Amino acid sequence: MVEHQDETRAAYDGVVELYASMFADRLETQPFSRNMIGIFAELVRGTGNLRAADVGCGPGHLTAMLHDLGLDAFGLDLSPAMVDHARQARPALQFDEARMEALPVEDGALGGVLAHYSMIHTPPGELPSLLAEQARVLAPGGLLLASFFATDGPEPVRFDHKVTPAYSWPADRFAELLDRAGFVTFARLLHDPASERGFLDAHLLARLG
Repeated sequence: MVEHQDETRAAYDGVVELYASMFADRLETQPFSRNMIGIFAELVRGTGNLRAADVGCGPGHLTAMLHDLGLDAFGLDLSPAMVDHARQARPALQFDEARMEALPVEDGALGGVLAHYSMIHTPPGELPSLLAEQARVLAPGGLLLASFFATDGPEPVRFDHKVTPAYSWPADRFAELLDRAGFVTFARLLHDPASERGFLDAHLLARLG
């Protein structure tokens, strides 16, 4: 696990300014993603626990969106350069460096976790530990919105992401992993890709049982 995380960290540390400029207003052209995040925020507000983590927050644009939607949101990211950028760009919000399998959050503390394409670089065999960690930090009834690239095939597919290698997942297989981690997947959205890669974009909304 450490080796691929070191590679991912170094890759994202090297593209901070470019990545931030590309994704600053990305959701303006992605209505499906934007509205799924809005639904997620509404449901988290409904739990009464407004504390929410943007896990794999990158430059912090979605952390800010969650804050604007009424959540007590903070961002966590593996890349120290991304965290530094997010802190400078949005000094009123909290951003910290963290590994996804060891989040610096107390058990059952959160009403929501947003994982927006932040688990795509995780090798398939290591994904269950990340989902278990997200379950750990959520209060019972807490919400997880996981977004990722989806494939129609039966197995995850490794591909050359522009930053560092990544994986696309069959939505059913990903939902099975969520179920095993203690989540109940109650909504899913699959839609045509917004990129040339050809994968579907997938959003799974799940509640901790």
